[in-house]
Amino acid sequence: MTLTLIPIRSLTSLGGAALALFAPLAMAETADEAPEGRTDIQVIGHPDPEGLLPDQTAPKAISAISADFITKQAPTLNAFQLVNLLPGANVSSSDPYGLSTSSSLTMRGLGQDQIGVMMEGAPQNDIGYFYAYPSQFADAENVRQIALSQGAADIAAPVVAAAGGTLALSLDDPKPEMGGLVNLSLGSYDARRAFVRFDTGTIGASGLKAFISYSNNRADNWRGAGFDKRQHVDAKLLREWGDGNRASISFSYNDANTSSYASPTLADWKASGRDFNYDKRYSEGNTNYWRLYRAPFRNFYVAAPVHLKLSDRLAFDSSAYLQLGHGNAPYGTQLATTGNFLGTEELTQPIALPGAVDGVATVMGNWTGRQFRVGDVSKLTLTAGAHTITAGVWFDYGTDRVTQSYTSIDANGRPFDMWGYQDKAIRTADGRLLAYENARTETVTKGFFLADSIAVTPRLVVDLGFKGVDVLRNGRNYLPGPQDKVRKDSFAALPRAAVHYKLDDRQQLFANVTTNFRTPNEFALYNSYYGGELVSAGTTGLKNEYSVSEELGYRYIGPSLSFSLTAFHYHFRNRQVATVVNSGGALVNSTINGGSQTSYGLDGEIDYRPAKGVSVYLSGEYLHTRLDDDLAVGGDVLPTRGKRAVSSPEFQFALGTTYDDGRLFGSTALKYVGRQYATFMNDESIKPYATLDLSIGVHLAGLIDAQRMDLRLNAINVTNPHVLSGVQAITANALDTVGRGGTVIAGSSPTYYVGSGRAFVATLSRAF
Repeated sequence: MTLTLIPIRSLTSLGGAALALFAPLAMAETADEAPEGRTDIQVIGHPDPEGLLPDQTAPKAISAISADFITKQAPTLNAFQLVNLLPGANVSSSDPYGLSTSSSLTMRGLGQDQIGVMMEGAPQNDIGYFYAYPSQFADAENVRQIALSQGAADIAAPVVAAAGGTLALSLDDPKPEMGGLVNLSLGSYDARRAFVRFDTGTIGASGLKAFISYSNNRADNWRGAGFDKRQHVDAKLLREWGDGNRASISFSYNDANTSSYASPTLADWKASGRDFNYDKRYSEGNTNYWRLYRAPFRNFYVAAPVHLKLSDRLAFDSSAYLQLGHGNAPYGTQLATTGNFLGTEELTQPIALPGAVDGVATVMGNWTGRQFRVGDVSKLTLTAGAHTITAGVWFDYGTDRVTQSYTSIDANGRPFDMWGYQDKAIRTADGRLLAYENARTETVTKGFFLADSIAVTPRLVVDLGFKGVDVLRNGRNYLPGPQDKVRKDSFAALPRAAVHYKLDDRQQLFANVTTNFRTPNEFALYNSYYGGELVSAGTTGLKNEYSVSEELGYRYIGPSLSFSLTAFHYHFRNRQVATVVNSGGALVNSTINGGSQTSYGLDGEIDYRPAKGVSVYLSGEYLHTRLDDDLAVGGDVLPTRGKRAVSSPEFQFALGTTYDDGRLFGSTALKYVGRQYATFMNDESIKPYATLDLSIGVHLAGLIDAQRMDLRLNAINVTNPHVLSGVQAITANALDTVGRGGTVIAGSSPTYYVGSGRAFVATLSRAF
């Protein structure tokens, strides 16, 4: 993945000098907007940090990347890949172009189902499983900033599972003048991408302005057979008036069809390496054919934030949102015409299977989901003397319709319907849908919060807050059997406190205590059956995860050197550890209750600008994790107390440099990730690895006309190391282990993400 470095700094130590090297490009963009008769002065060098980017005084650790960084990257990269250099972020990517869903993000050892993701204030996580899928987010050209809060989510953030912090995307505002942008890219593995954006400018006397963009992306899988296709539309309408009043509505539509990358066990990796893939050609009876693993998905997101200044002391904010999604995560399997069950009911009549040989046919198994989610978070903010009081409410309603059905394939292995629609799926002799899973879950989230920010002195601010959240799940299992309706209602009280102190104009101290909780995902609620027997019992008795975290930090903002250092500590009860389970052939996100866990560590980042147009950035993390409980497995317990947490490298480092003289620019980015354990018993792990990305480009503005025009070449993972980049499915133990009770607990092999291969992308960017 391309992570070309710019002077990224923690927002807690953010200033303008870090982006001084982008002044030539910035001035090329603003020159077209200069009033007639005005002479623009191009500022080149090292303005004080109060210049281009504002100081950050939040009493918590925050890091960010801006549009100046994003525009230097390969335009295919998704939001997870773009933040890989920031402290605590560990991206396990299987795809250099960011198109596949075969990737993950962890933050301080906490998985992406523990990271609240928002775009324009609207949650992007799946309400049922808490996952967010970055390839579905807005195109990078439309993103103004990505802010990563490593530990504490804002009290008003509409997220539930956010012990790992938040990742917030802010979209670019429509331009005040009519214009547009075209990006054309070609790359390795027959990659082709086109992006076009049109800005309306301010529309007459209405004050409205808008943009709309479209992108089309295609690339072959870099390993194995298959290819990825993605079409995407973003749009935003904005109106600003009066003294700070603002209302906008943003739309994001994504239509993708991607090929999964096979995830090997360690034994598979040692035996086959990168050749462990799905089969390129179909043969009769083959369930490993690549076309049976193509995952189509369509999503539609709407966000409508509003800010109203009601008086000099009172303001109102509202963020309404909507999500719609439908897709399929298929797999290859076989069915017999007889001996089938629907839940616990035996089917006495044979089912019709086209292409069956001796009563058995290869089919495509479907894991289809149809999601709907709507909500709003609203708050009032009152300034009264030394107090800034915030009070608000949050309401969220969502439904998730999950079906695991089967679709016939033709003689060449092509499925009759890759979407897994029920009207084309295989049915029983009496017309019912043949399904392994068939459920609908309704989730209602209600929350309220109250906070007070107290300016004790001009230098000292104390924040106190409380948030109450209730999550209600109502579900229906449509399979015949002992389970029909399920219901789980969870409430959590989430107090918090923070302190911020300014030592002087350049130095700050902060500390905070934050609480978080999450409920088990919806998959845990439902029974699973095989052969008419119950193989996995759903339950509403699983305990919620609850965590308490603390941060203590220092930040310095200087004219040529800025840095921040944050110490952190977490304690979890009923730690919900994300994994992937095989449910009748489908790979389904699930969780394991890991009991109590303690984590502590240190995050740091430095941004040094020694000369004009030159920047050096360094970030790092030390992370220590400890499991405080043994893990219950069956009727015994594994001796896991004192072991390290999974997917939690002890050390991570990132180092990069940038150069930009106004005509030529370039960068390097090096990322090192330490050893990661894949089991609770720490009996299997992946080795440390490092990646290196390079970029070089030229600003062409002025050669043809004054419009912005850039040509750049990005080299992704240029050293091409053959490594495993992360853990896809963790297990309790890889080797047979004697439990505390004396029984032998059989081992189970974890599976892994294969680190992406080397790729080159050339991009021509032209404004008009």
